[in-house]
Amino acid sequence: MGEAMGGITWIVGMAILGLGVMVVGLVVSRVSERSLVEKRLGLRESTSGESRKAAEQDRRTPIGDVLNQMLARRGVGADLATHLARADLKITVGEFLAATVILVVGGGGLAYLVTRDMVITVAVCLVGFFGPRIYVSILRGRRLTAFNNQLSDTISLMVNSLRAGYSVLQAMEAVADEMDPPISVEFNRVVQEQQLGLSLEAALANMLRRVPSDDLDMMITAISVQREVGGNLAEVLDAISHTIRERVRIKGEIRALTAQSRVSGYMISVVPVVLASVVYLINPGFMSLLFTQRCGWFMIGFAVVGIVMGYVVINKIVSIDI
Repeated sequence: MGEAMGGITWIVGMAILGLGVMVVGLVVSRVSERSLVEKRLGLRESTSGESRKAAEQDRRTPIGDVLNQMLARRGVGADLATHLARADLKITVGEFLAATVILVVGGGGLAYLVTRDMVITVAVCLVGFFGPRIYVSILRGRRLTAFNNQLSDTISLMVNSLRAGYSVLQAMEAVADEMDPPISVEFNRVVQEQQLGLSLEAALANMLRRVPSDDLDMMITAISVQREVGGNLAEVLDAISHTIRERVRIKGEIRALTAQSRVSGYMISVVPVVLASVVYLINPGFMSLLFTQRCGWFMIGFAVVGIVMGYVVINKIVSIDI
């Protein structure tokens, strides 16, 4: 009875802590949604000094100042903001961290309440901690892949627009109107930034920061060089479009040829973990020795190192730069 009451008290305490962190994250994230957008776009409206100071004083809160300073000192806030922007998630760093804490605390408390097993509880907490980051990474990779696949057609549309007499900005407006997301969203941001007073070079640099693509970097370099020294931009972009199209085709062929090896790498990483989890659920006493004995700790360590090394080696073999 006492053990049950102690477990319930622990769960209630962790739940209260999680709710407190969630409230703090919401307070920080809602301080100024407009300020977040401006920071991600690198924009600052031209306002007088007094009105700017007054607006900043209105937006500031003690809790927000403390958390922002802590995140800034550790570089966590800037990195997370960059990852969230690249994944095109409309949430703030505070909301993301609050969601992570809620998943860890809520999932861990629920797992302990249901199973009364610390190993399963720790595993659920680890999933709750790394799960959101893995999700953001997957979204970022998918968005970057979709952007690169659309870039060749986008450049072709820009070439046709330039040959029809459009300016570079008008050609980008045509891309924002005619193409599908995510590339239409990014080019629309470039157009909006320039309409708000930012230079074209700075707007393109912001887009490259949001979408770290080598093909996009090549296109931006061509536009920047043409604006400085002149030349036929349509011909240069046409050649770049052909190069990008061939690169995408070759990458697709390479992925098809290395699909079996990549699946092998995934299997090497996943099968041992799934098998160990199934055996633990079937016979906890048999597997619990790995977590209670020093020899078991070494075995777990060697297993983790072997899994990671195997995945890294296979991934390195199948990763071919074009």
